[in-house]
Amino acid sequence: MAAKGQARAVNGWLVVDKPLGITSTQVVGRVRRVLRPRKLGHGGTLDPLATGLLPIAMGEATKTVSYVMDGRKSYRFTLRWGQATETDDAEGAVIEESDQRPETAAIEAVLPDFTGEIEQIPPLYSAIKVGGRRAYDLARAQADFELKARTVTVYKLTLKEMPDRDHAVFEVVCGKGTYMRSLARDLGRATGTVAHITELRRLTVGPFTEDDAISLESLESIGHSPAALEQVLPVETALDDIPALALSETEANRLRCGQAVSMVARAHRERIRDLRNGAIVFATSGGKPVALARYEAGGLHPVRVLNL
Repeated sequence: MAAKGQARAVNGWLVVDKPLGITSTQVVGRVRRVLRPRKLGHGGTLDPLATGLLPIAMGEATKTVSYVMDGRKSYRFTLRWGQATETDDAEGAVIEESDQRPETAAIEAVLPDFTGEIEQIPPLYSAIKVGGRRAYDLARAQADFELKARTVTVYKLTLKEMPDRDHAVFEVVCGKGTYMRSLARDLGRATGTVAHITELRRLTVGPFTEDDAISLESLESIGHSPAALEQVLPVETALDDIPALALSETEANRLRCGQAVSMVARAHRERIRDLRNGAIVFATSGGKPVALARYEAGGLHPVRVLNL
């Protein structure tokens, strides 16, 4: 264990079940105080209104953050019919109301329009930059601006229940950059009314599920003890969907030194037969992570070397 207050070498992922009402940045700060890693980052921001999975990368795991953020995510959200808000969630002021409430059949009829590749305009209150400023800062200043539609992918959208005439619960599996607040807003319009999100929970992020998560309260209760470090998942957990390639120690050392490894010899053909040109692979040696590498022109080229 490191001395009190001293940063230490922690490499891996901690999946926090983010509580309601605090920002992702605040979660990161509290994790930093408990584990004191030298480097730290997270795999996808959650709004204060949202709960659920916030994977936090530490040390060498920060080199794999993009692979988690680019992965699929799933959410459950509760939509409130009949009210539009300025933020598209329950934190904003109501700006429009409607007496219309869609029936189950009408809702299910429009769901195919929101699956596959769809065009989506992000909420005005979002972190997207417009002319160098965050959209939420411009919105709070009541500036006149527009956000352009973006193409996002929704793999699955399911109506789970309608607890009363004002609310509906949905589950979504989607790709990078999909805004649940925009989805709720647009579902309202598509069903002849207006709507906003009242509850939002992230269920999965890339390879991480709720089974991997620990609450902030639990983490802080075990504090700086060895039990806290036992919650840290290996760096390679984030790379489950990336093809693994075992290397000899000589080959691994070349990658560690930033050098390419030739795979053109006949002896290597079986090892690389399923790799397409440009593919990213997770290189290992002796069962230990070595690097993320790109297979190109018959060779492996290091992309991110993992110093573990």
